[in-house]
Amino acid sequence: MLPAAEIGKAPAAPCCSESGNERKDVEEKNDINIAALFGNEQVSEDTDNGDLTSYVSAFIEKEVGNDLKSLKKLDKLIEQMTENKMQLEEQVLTISSEIPKRIQSALKNAEESKQFLNQFLEQETHLFSSINSHLLTAQPWMEDLGAMINQIEEIERHLAYLKWISQIEELSDNIQQYLMTNNVPEAASTLVSMAELDIKLQESSCAHLLAFMRATVKFWHKILKDKLTSDFEEVLAQLHWPFITPPQSQTVGLSRPAGAPEIYSNLETLFCQLLKLQTSDELLTEPKQLPEKYCLPASPSVILPIQIMLTPLQKRFRYHFRGNRQTNVISKPEWYLAQVLMWIGNHTQFLDEKIQPILDKVGPSVNARLEFSRGLMMLVLEKLAADIPCLLYDDNLFCHLVDEVLLFERELHSLYGYPSTFANCMHILSEDTCFQRWLTVERKFALQKMDSMLSSEAAWISQYKDITDVDEMKVPDCAETFMTLLLVITASRKLQFLELQKDLVDDFRIRLTQVMKEETRASLGFRYCAILNAVNYISTVLADWADNVFFLQLQQAALEVFAENNTLSKLQLGQLASMESSVFDDMINLLERLKHDMLTRQVDHVFREVKDAAKLYTKERRCGLGPRRWLSLPSQSEQAVMSLSSSACPLLLTVRDRLLQLEEQLCFSLFTVFWQVLVEKLDVYIYQEIVLANHFNEGGAAQLQFDMTRNLFPLFSRYCKRPENYFKHVKEACIVLNLNIGSALLLKDVLQSASGQPPATEALNEVGIYKLAQQDVEILLNLRTNWPNTGK
Repeated sequence: MLPAAEIGKAPAAPCCSESGNERKDVEEKNDINIAALFGNEQVSEDTDNGDLTSYVSAFIEKEVGNDLKSLKKLDKLIEQMTENKMQLEEQVLTISSEIPKRIQSALKNAEESKQFLNQFLEQETHLFSSINSHLLTAQPWMEDLGAMINQIEEIERHLAYLKWISQIEELSDNIQQYLMTNNVPEAASTLVSMAELDIKLQESSCAHLLAFMRATVKFWHKILKDKLTSDFEEVLAQLHWPFITPPQSQTVGLSRPAGAPEIYSNLETLFCQLLKLQTSDELLTEPKQLPEKYCLPASPSVILPIQIMLTPLQKRFRYHFRGNRQTNVISKPEWYLAQVLMWIGNHTQFLDEKIQPILDKVGPSVNARLEFSRGLMMLVLEKLAADIPCLLYDDNLFCHLVDEVLLFERELHSLYGYPSTFANCMHILSEDTCFQRWLTVERKFALQKMDSMLSSEAAWISQYKDITDVDEMKVPDCAETFMTLLLVITASRKLQFLELQKDLVDDFRIRLTQVMKEETRASLGFRYCAILNAVNYISTVLADWADNVFFLQLQQAALEVFAENNTLSKLQLGQLASMESSVFDDMINLLERLKHDMLTRQVDHVFREVKDAAKLYTKERRCGLGPRRWLSLPSQSEQAVMSLSSSACPLLLTVRDRLLQLEEQLCFSLFTVFWQVLVEKLDVYIYQEIVLANHFNEGGAAQLQFDMTRNLFPLFSRYCKRPENYFKHVKEACIVLNLNIGSALLLKDVLQSASGQPPATEALNEVGIYKLAQQDVEILLNLRTNWPNTGK
């Protein structure tokens, strides 16, 4: 039953409601209160259906029922229901009286809003009329004012135009006055200001003003440049520039000629004045450009004084390597390439010691030697661009040109520090037509080289066979020559050359596989081992290249291409990006598989020989007892000296001879894998075919241990410190078979009583058993025959 306070709480009434809705709300409220009073789910459900009689009957039945004593509750129930009835009536009356008031208030507010809206509309009409009237009145004034503003702007433009002309003429007059008084430095500085004005006017649409400005700059620039160039060349002539001979044989330039301080002072003065003309020179002089197909990197012009210094060398280059001169031979690109390198070398010291300090004082970060090299490089690029079309389809000439250019580039970068970001010969060779031809020629000559390498008599002989320190990998000549061939196949379009390298590696692998198949019957022969060494060497070098900065850059470039073309899965792209794999992984995997197959074939071959040699040792009959030989041998105490079993000699000799042979023919890493795999197979073979196939008395167990530990194991001591650790089965079997009787009995009891428990493992470890399982040890104990007679 709910408290009266909650029953009497009325919901908020809406602002508008009709009488029917009010009545419905009251009825719903009555139903809710009755349901609350009865507190019965069934009654609440019935109330929703409107059957009030059933509600009352159910309520009386519940409260009174058949118990007459329950009639005492009727007074309280009647009193409570009467009170609830009064509360409900009050609520109905309150709601009925409040709703009309709210409706009336809302209507009043709407009326007032309508009146305000009408007032605003009237004001808006009045304002609109006033504005139109004002605009009509002001229209003539606006037209007159606009015309005056246009006139003022026109006058301002004319005035600005005249100011620019006046400023140009003023600067021009200043230059003229400075030249009349021979004040060249100030004239050059004023020309710099004029050139800067020219640059500022570039966006102007005043074509005549621009033409006047440019003509004025050109006029004074020519006068100043001619004068300074003449004086500068005169100073250079006093220094016997250019230096045609090497620095060590030069008598002037770097030495101290007569009046040296004055000459170098004039050199510095004129150099700085020419630098001031750089801005105007760049405005007026169009730099020589090669055709766009060569895609040279953008770079500023060579500074003006260096251009003047280069002039006599440019004349010499064009004289000797253009036209019909005998020095201009298309088949001899090394002549002009070597000449350029010699010129750079001859002038490097002078540029570094005399010119670079001047540039450092002036301030711009310009390297005199690189500027000089850049100017000479343009001569080489022009020559290459002219010659290549003439020899593009002559394989020998083209290949010779590429070889010489690569050597030139290597020396230029390594000796003289010429940056690869500057224009260089690779930009000419990387032009599409030339580059595709280059790839074709490289592939053709590489395949021819491979054919000649593999057919050479010395193909499988190491060049360094007599030098032990150098010949650790026992690399045959053909493999080393092939990897050298791959190394020289590099260019600016590195990804295409990478693909060529990978194709050549795969082709060389296939050729090695073919030669290997011809040698399969002699898998221990010299040539077979040389092929295996070659495969191992190539795989090792490719793995090293994967960590080389050059190939890491290639990998990043390849990653971008693969991502754009969707040629790899997300997993493969992730592995490349995280450096978990390399661009050579596929090649390395194929080579490793070939290496594994070849090594496996060698191990199997040697193992077959070993088994054949061990037949006598495993099946020797003594006194007609057959495999029971190990039961009848005398104990160690009965022999004066232990000696090797005679039947084991062929086995040991075979193992020794093959180890020595392959140690000589295989490289260290391959031989290490070989003998370790062989030992593993030999260990299992002896354990299964000799140990487990026989029973041993005390003498037999001692003889087996002697044969193994004093004769077989030492054969491998040349290659490791503890060879017995590689014969785990045989070593531990000998331990079990040679335990003294007490230890063997104790161990047997422990194993039987603690099967599979830690005490068994501890007991095995105590006697030196770590490899063999408990069941194996029990079998070995049962192979012993020297147990005491217990009467059982």
